[in-house]
Amino acid sequence: MKEITTNIFNVTTVKGDVRQGALLVAEPFLSESYFNHGVLSLVDYSPEEGAMGVVMNYRTANMLSDVLDGISPQFDAPVYCGGPLGQDRLFFIHTLGSDIISDAREYAPGLFVGGDFSAIINYVNSGYMLDGVLRFFVGYSGWSRGQLEDELAGDVWALTDFDNPHELLQGNGDPYWHRCVRHMGEPYRSWQLLPRNIHAN
Repeated sequence: MKEITTNIFNVTTVKGDVRQGALLVAEPFLSESYFNHGVLSLVDYSPEEGAMGVVMNYRTANMLSDVLDGISPQFDAPVYCGGPLGQDRLFFIHTLGSDIISDAREYAPGLFVGGDFSAIINYVNSGYMLDGVLRFFVGYSGWSRGQLEDELAGDVWALTDFDNPHELLQGNGDPYWHRCVRHMGEPYRSWQLLPRNIHAN
């Protein structure tokens, strides 16, 4: 009998320059709980200082009113887990821009981080749309100088871009990861066959 290859899922990721605003898509077998089938948005990157980002697709059991006072229960917002670091810190990413949320920083085309916190709370309490517009995170993910480059060289992550900033703020969990993998095209087709829990098959 001919030997049959068993490494069909071991995709060598398409390499590119690390850059602020890029997406990191976890390879299928990355088992660390914070990153298993995770998709991260790189909020900051410097070759000299390292990188910082947030996991976009891990919704927690908490709502914004669980971590902040003054949130209207009628217009409460879900909270996502951005990563293992700074679990006592709350971040928010949005598409509202600095004209609506002063001091917001555009870190990728159409995608902003931070800004006037009272303005963002007023936005939530006014009942405006959140899906595709605003997402809150507890914690973040970080890499020291050279660490992320080493992980990319080892195919821990696939590096990609996004077309629509609103889509980055929609969806959750494993379907979010699969959507990003589909966006990456044919080289990653085999990744589509894998659930987050490989023992589910």
